[in-house]
Amino acid sequence: MEIKKNILTYEGLKKYEDELEHLKVVRRKEVADKIKEARAQGDLSENAEYDAAKDEQRDIEARIEELEKILKNAEVIVEDEVDLDKINIGCRVKIRDMTEKEDLEYKIVGSTEANSLKGKISNESPVGKALIGLKVGQTATVETPGGVFKYKVLEIQRAGA
Repeated sequence: MEIKKNILTYEGLKKYEDELEHLKVVRRKEVADKIKEARAQGDLSENAEYDAAKDEQRDIEARIEELEKILKNAEVIVEDEVDLDKINIGCRVKIRDMTEKEDLEYKIVGSTEANSLKGKISNESPVGKALIGLKVGQTATVETPGGVFKYKVLEIQRAGA
């Protein structure tokens, strides 16, 4: 079975590395202190603070494991080297929704970094998949859960621009 690569921008890589460092250095110590404090209170069988701290510790360890897996299989897109002739991961695109007659702007990222509320769409999403490889002036018809949409590429630029 081939391991799926986690395609990340440098910004995404940095964010995950920082979160991992914070969890390992700061949060682990905080929770260990909470557990130590709760143990000092005596009977652990009816100690809600102890149970809560152990649950928190489990969540932190699970997130650390998840982040380590993401980073281990990360493939970083160097945004300064992205070909701006066509849409690819790591670029910012301005498209026109031909149905709604409105302009939209997205950053195309790997699925690990996707966050539609922040204008970051995955290369694996229906819209992202349809846009990859298109050039300025070309259109894509996209079938989404919300219906069929037609998008025209207006502009392709570096994500940092």
